[in-house]
Amino acid sequence: MTILTIGIILNGATGRICSTQHIANALAPIRDEGGLAAGDDRIVPRLMLVGRNAERLAAIAKSYGAQWSTDLDAALADPAYTVFFDAAATHQREAALAKAIAAGKNIYAEKPVTLSVDQGLELLRAANARGLKHGAVEDKLYLPGLQKLSRLAVGNFFGRVGGFRIEFGWWVFDGVEVPCQRPSWNYRRKDGGGLILDMYPHWRYVIENTLGPIRRVVSSLTTATPERTDERGARYQVDVEDSAATLIELESGAIGTIISSWATRVRRDDLLTIQIDGSNGSAIAGLHRCWTTTNAQTPRTAHFNITTDMGVDYRANWHEVTDGGPYQNPYRIGWENFLRHLVTGAPMQADLSAGIRDVQFAQACYRSMKDGTWISLDARS
Repeated sequence: MTILTIGIILNGATGRICSTQHIANALAPIRDEGGLAAGDDRIVPRLMLVGRNAERLAAIAKSYGAQWSTDLDAALADPAYTVFFDAAATHQREAALAKAIAAGKNIYAEKPVTLSVDQGLELLRAANARGLKHGAVEDKLYLPGLQKLSRLAVGNFFGRVGGFRIEFGWWVFDGVEVPCQRPSWNYRRKDGGGLILDMYPHWRYVIENTLGPIRRVVSSLTTATPERTDERGARYQVDVEDSAATLIELESGAIGTIISSWATRVRRDDLLTIQIDGSNGSAIAGLHRCWTTTNAQTPRTAHFNITTDMGVDYRANWHEVTDGGPYQNPYRIGWENFLRHLVTGAPMQADLSAGIRDVQFAQACYRSMKDGTWISLDARS
């Protein structure tokens, strides 16, 4: 058995997603369990944490036995680290990835991989020209509920799919009486904020990997909470959307909707629910659970009375999917896929091209709102 040590620079390591998901729940466990199996070999991550706050970096690095630095250029100059991962501020990502590619690093990135399709294509050309491997995070695909939903689609449970809907969101406080649950940069355009740019890349890869290519979209968006309080207690104006609605047409002809909001109070099964309706049956999934109903289980009559509540339990004919996994952390699955791709050349579905497609979807929704019309996802958006 050969131990293959892969040096990984993690930029933005003090951020919540990077420190908890990518380090604590993915890379550190892979390393501490003796590495990732790749044939007869084991891939062992070696971590270099990079950020701006030396005190916080040192604390996280000590917890997980990692090196750390506040000097990104110095980290990129170290030949022991061949992979660069970016989870820092969205508006800085394209520049950081370009610098890593110029340094000859293989790249893996949080979403959105860039702020525009043009920027993404420039990065892709540069990475391919140097023969570098690349990947983009697609964590939502590996949530237990969505894995169950995907298996139903692969097994043709639905028959001909006619429609689908995604509902997502919760109430994000404005920070006056209750602390805001999201960082203030999410609400500033100059920092890469906005609900569509933040969340719609996820919906693109979930939809297309489960149901097939998107043909065109039309969107509407709004700012429900126009003023907020930032981390220092200062009031600021929100100049991006915090709520959006999108109508989608797939290449198959199926139509679907996305309703996403940081200004809605939850009264559904989960923070995220995805329902698919087909000629043979329907299913609805949350983050962890999934329920189905078939033609045989569908009520034969419609219960409707304008003067009397019929007391119908419309959930009674739905049955939970009980396949038990086990399910790994979605971020760990992404890292395992990327590391195997890096070392063995195993296929990487979520490469930089997929990340660019995510951005194209978000741009198409913004352009639809601006132009007031349907936008094809095949066209440059």
